[in-house]
Amino acid sequence: MRYLMTFSYDGTHFSGYQKQPNGRTVQEEIEKQLAKINGNHMVTLHASGRTDAHVHAYAQKAHFDFEGKMDVNRMKNSLNQLLPEDIYITRLETVDDCFHARFDVKAKEYIYKINMGEYNPLERNYVYQYHHNLDISAIVSALHYLEGTHNFRAFTKVDEEKESYERTIYKTSLHCENELLVISFLGSGFLRYMVRNMVGTLIEIGEGKRKSEDIITILESKDRKQAGKIAPPEGLYLNQVYYEEV
Repeated sequence: MRYLMTFSYDGTHFSGYQKQPNGRTVQEEIEKQLAKINGNHMVTLHASGRTDAHVHAYAQKAHFDFEGKMDVNRMKNSLNQLLPEDIYITRLETVDDCFHARFDVKAKEYIYKINMGEYNPLERNYVYQYHHNLDISAIVSALHYLEGTHNFRAFTKVDEEKESYERTIYKTSLHCENELLVISFLGSGFLRYMVRNMVGTLIEIGEGKRKSEDIITILESKDRKQAGKIAPPEGLYLNQVYYEEV
């Protein structure tokens, strides 16, 4: 039986989502608990994608195959009792055996949080503590240039080799309340560090160091050196994963 899991996590004390030789990861923590309810037999989790160290998720998605018979609510409750407090399964459902949590993704939404007010030590792990004013109208204008289908090589990791750097950003938005700036990106998919590199560039635009239309030149350059400094991971959240057309 194949199951689709929706789960949230606080990325503060994780070295990222994906399992790795050294460092605590979200995937490893969940797989350990799945094995416990599966008679100590390994269960592999296939996620919609990976998040990096200190990045958070409101609604990450992953599927796994489970041979034993167990009610989904009982399984969800059992796993939540076993999992550490910085991971929580919000939904568990059965899906078709052909479903794949990564390859069937139609769109993802990421959000990035920036504090333009006084430094807040209580939020330092969850909001980028920028604590300076930014030109919001300039950032909004720049966001429009990012929308559409483009080659985003200038906004990904320098040594990230991909068959295609083309992605589509369907929609961007910006919300500001009480000096908290929240930027969202809804797209077909995202390259590694892409959102953080875009946010870093947007911050430089908001500072007046660049113009909004510089986004066009940066995209055309396909050169990471032309984009801005990468934004810290703490402000980034995987907000939603969609398996239907948006």
